[in-house]
Amino acid sequence: MAGFILLSSAQMRAVEAATIKGGVSSAALMEQAGEKVAEVAMRAWTKRPVAVLCGPGNNGGDGFVVARRIAEAGWPVKVGLLGEHENLTDDAKLMADLYEGEISPFSPSILEGVGLIIDAIFGTGLTRVVEGDYKTAIEAVNAHPAPALAVDIPSGVSADTGAVLGVGVTAVRTVTFFQKKPGHVLFPGRALCGSVDAVEIGITREAAATIKPDCFENQPSLWGEAFGRPGWQSHKYQRGHVMAVSGGALNTGAIRLAAMGALRIGAGLVTILSPRDATQTNAAHLTAIMLRQADTVEEIGASLEGADKYPMTAVIGPAAGIGEATRDKTLAILKSEASAVLDADVLTSFADDSAILFSALREGDVLTPHSGEFERLFDGIALSEGKLAAARAASKKAGCIVVLKGADTVIAAPDGRATINVNAPANLATAGAGDVLAGFIAGLRAQGMPGFEAACAGVWLHGACAQAAGPGLIAEDLPVAVRPVLQSLLAPPKGEVKES
Repeated sequence: MAGFILLSSAQMRAVEAATIKGGVSSAALMEQAGEKVAEVAMRAWTKRPVAVLCGPGNNGGDGFVVARRIAEAGWPVKVGLLGEHENLTDDAKLMADLYEGEISPFSPSILEGVGLIIDAIFGTGLTRVVEGDYKTAIEAVNAHPAPALAVDIPSGVSADTGAVLGVGVTAVRTVTFFQKKPGHVLFPGRALCGSVDAVEIGITREAAATIKPDCFENQPSLWGEAFGRPGWQSHKYQRGHVMAVSGGALNTGAIRLAAMGALRIGAGLVTILSPRDATQTNAAHLTAIMLRQADTVEEIGASLEGADKYPMTAVIGPAAGIGEATRDKTLAILKSEASAVLDADVLTSFADDSAILFSALREGDVLTPHSGEFERLFDGIALSEGKLAAARAASKKAGCIVVLKGADTVIAAPDGRATINVNAPANLATAGAGDVLAGFIAGLRAQGMPGFEAACAGVWLHGACAQAAGPGLIAEDLPVAVRPVLQSLLAPPKGEVKES
């Protein structure tokens, strides 16, 4: 399987079960898991006293293997067990019995003098809030100056949502098995994982083939084939036309940011559809971007008539204004042949009657809400159930692509596919950045990328541009940063020989 696949805890259990059914013992999988964690620990740190904290389940079983392996290598090891030794069962009991050192009931004193803590308390199966002795242990780990290495996922973090279930271990490194899980890349869990190693433990290719992955880290390898490059026969109309709908005279900057994003990302043409009272303001700032007066629904509709001849995408929402006029313009766009990217004020304008919007949306259209807009538009879908699940439910309900923005933006399609973005730096939290993102997606959509792939690419490029721009970023920097990012993304492989 590819390294950017994310498996739910249920999918991981299914893969393990299929591997066992195929003839690999569960004990062999546990032995491999613990051995790989021990290898990472001994490679990443110099020899030092280690405390291995083991829970009562399979994660604890992995921990006993880790303790045995690093003790065999000559490292001083103390093992603290949470739970009763006599209650250990199956593989966990086997691995505890194979460990020849002392296994002590956990107390905070076991951490005295250690230079590394191995967290093997809970694994990916945790669904309940951490309480009692387990909470005490996790708090003791976090209060200790020694670094923590988590086995599979930091104890207390949900593998499926990234939620912290009461309290979670703050690790500097996590070793997970076979593939990462959503909780490794969704906040707040992602902040507790540190760097993450995904290691092989003997999952067979046949077992892996029994599941169909549907969640991924957002990487160019996922959508790169759909990312078009202009050929020698291309002209600007074939590269797509983005129609960007402006707000009123005092609210024009946001749509110009979107328009510039669309143009820089490769759209052949970009036109701002401007109310008459904003025409002079927009005209004073535009050069390569064209301008057309369009106040009414009829004028908006007329501007989109070319969509049946050449690829066209409309973007509306940035500073469009909240209310009936924006709703009517949006519905006119959705009745046209142009695909649509809907952002900001559009989403709030339909908050009281979202069914009208959902009935008009097409599968390839894209909604780009932040959490507040999401909660207003998708009443009844709780973000508290997890960002990934919420985005998927919203996409299915709306019948289109949903980009649920944030530090860990989730992109979801109605067919259940989803990606989680991991490259967005914190300096993207600045006014206007979301407007540029809407323009990026619209520009890619106009060039012929399917809605899901265009949204994934737009979000990834948005993060890459922010990284390239660096500290001090403002929204206007993002379109400028597109050029070097695209040059790097589209460069031929190193060593490739070009024909002269």
